[in-house]
Amino acid sequence: VSTIFFFLMIRRPPRSTQSRSSAASDVYKRQVSTQSTWGSKKNKQRLNMAESVEKAHFANTPLLFGKWSYQDITVEDICFKDYIAVSQTKVQVYLPHTAGRYQIKRFRKATCPIVERLVGSLQFHGRNTGKKQKAIRIVRQAFELIHILTKENPIQVFVNALQNCGAREDATRIGTGGNARRQAVDVSPLRRVNTGIYYMIKGTRDSTFRSLRNIAECLADEIINAAKNSPNSAAVRKKDEVEKVAKGDR
Repeated sequence: VSTIFFFLMIRRPPRSTQSRSSAASDVYKRQVSTQSTWGSKKNKQRLNMAESVEKAHFANTPLLFGKWSYQDITVEDICFKDYIAVSQTKVQVYLPHTAGRYQIKRFRKATCPIVERLVGSLQFHGRNTGKKQKAIRIVRQAFELIHILTKENPIQVFVNALQNCGAREDATRIGTGGNARRQAVDVSPLRRVNTGIYYMIKGTRDSTFRSLRNIAECLADEIINAAKNSPNSAAVRKKDEVEKVAKGDR
């Protein structure tokens, strides 16, 4: 009898099973409701984030040096559309240091960001070779000065200056030996961009040599004067000189 009673005691369910099951079901219900509430909160947060991204789209827009926008930059001269790289999404960079190998293939440098080409042209004459961070700092300071003096976007000022600096006509040698003569020819848009940047940097370097003004100030003055097509710009003077010589060789 004692053995049977002991066996029944083992197999008998506890008295609080029903209350425990009801408590467990209550806990489960609370968890489910919490999860659904949390899910709805997550969806609301996602919607709010999407709305904020749409409203604050400017936060994802690349700005040169974190300040200057590429959005409303226009190239007025139609021949420079493909050679002043400023409107394509790929060339709208935060820092003009893409580390691209633009010299590998012919004409590939036309896809290089135009501000980076300005930075690269500052690294000349041996002692400045490879000092790209120094050149970037000079350009950044010059752009700050341009904005202070003109109250305009310095990228737009630089693009306007570049369109005024390249000679439209030049003279070249035709023939060989004693029969060589000079002939006036039209200049391609890419060469106009190349020579325009070179003339600007050369004039900047010459004006800052043995001067109290630093190179950033001279570069800012050169770009502003070139944008106005002023004869105070060394690049504009050089362009006029080249065109005058070419006119005599027509």
